[in-house]
Order: sequence, then C-alpha cells, then structure tokens
Amino acid sequence: MTRLALRRRLALAWWAQLGLTLAPLFLINLLLGTAPPLLPVLAMPLFIAALTSMFVSLPLFRRFKQALIATEKALDSADEPAAWMQLARVRRQAFLAAGLPAWIAAGAVLVGLNAIAQVLLALSSLVLLTLYRIPRQLG
Repeated sequence: MTRLALRRRLALAWWAQLGLTLAPLFLINLLLGTAPPLLPVLAMPLFIAALTSMFVSLPLFRRFKQALIATEKALDSADEPAAWMQLARVRRQAFLAAGLPAWIAAGAVLVGLNAIAQVLLALSSLVLLTLYRIPRQLG
C-alpha cells in the first residue's frame, strides 16, 4: 500500500471515529432528551467524571507523539510499513480515550444533564480527536 493510500485510510478512520464518538450523544438526546430525568442528582457527578476522563488521554497522546516521530524516522526505509501500522494501532487506542467525554455525556442525558454541559463535553471530545489527526508534514 502506498503512503498516500495509508494517509487516506487513516483520514477516513478519523472521520469514522468522529461519527462513532458523537452519534450516541445526538441519538440519545434526540430519542430520550425530552423524557423526565431518572436521577437528576447524578447530573453534576457525571459531568465531573466526563471532564476528568479527558486526562485519560494524556499518556495515550504521549505514545501517539512517539509513534509519529518513529514513523517520520522510518519514512523511505524498510521499516516504514511497520511504523505506519504501529501508528494506526496507537491512534485507535487513543481514539477510545478521546471519545470518553462524549460517551459519558450520552449516558448523562438520562439523568438530566444540561444541554450546555452536553455541548461542552462533545466539544472536548472533538478537540481531543483533533489532536490525533495525522499532520500534513508526515509523508
């Protein structure tokens, strides 16, 4: 597979992950957003849990950066395909951590989480996902 095809594949995976991250929040909000909250007392603790879940991404981002550097060093060598595969594997793991705030917000819709808090958590997941885009300079 050529470098351009790999970059396209990774870009497509990013867009797919964006959809998988934000879709549960939108769907649950659309289907159950007007229902009465089950336990409104849990809205604030779930919001705080979603905010603190952003810190799960810190060590994964460090590994992603290291994989980017290793991939850049391996360009035009025999190790290039393995470096791209390692980068993709590390990035898939980081995607899961980046989606946590939005997924917790999706669950918090059931307990009556405020719409502004939902938007903030969705945006935080979006920002975290943006960190894991492949830079243009690579390749």
